Amino acid sequence: MTNTEIKLDNSERQECEVWTRVMGYYRPSSEFNKGKKSEFNSRKCFTEEKAMMGINDALTIAAE
Repeated sequence: MTNTEIKLDNSERQECEVWTRVMGYYRPSSEFNKGKKSEFNSRKCFTEEKAMMGINDALTIAAE
């Protein structure tokens, strides 16, 4: 089995619609107003590993 790279021209690509949860329901981010788009772009992604690292660092400092 060979690994061949698949390449697409821009004309073959399809735009991806991003949906997110806002005020308890889901809606596409393309329909956001200017302020909501700015807020959405400034969000940080949550990862459990990063959250636990912060807790472990705080516990270490508190123990000292």
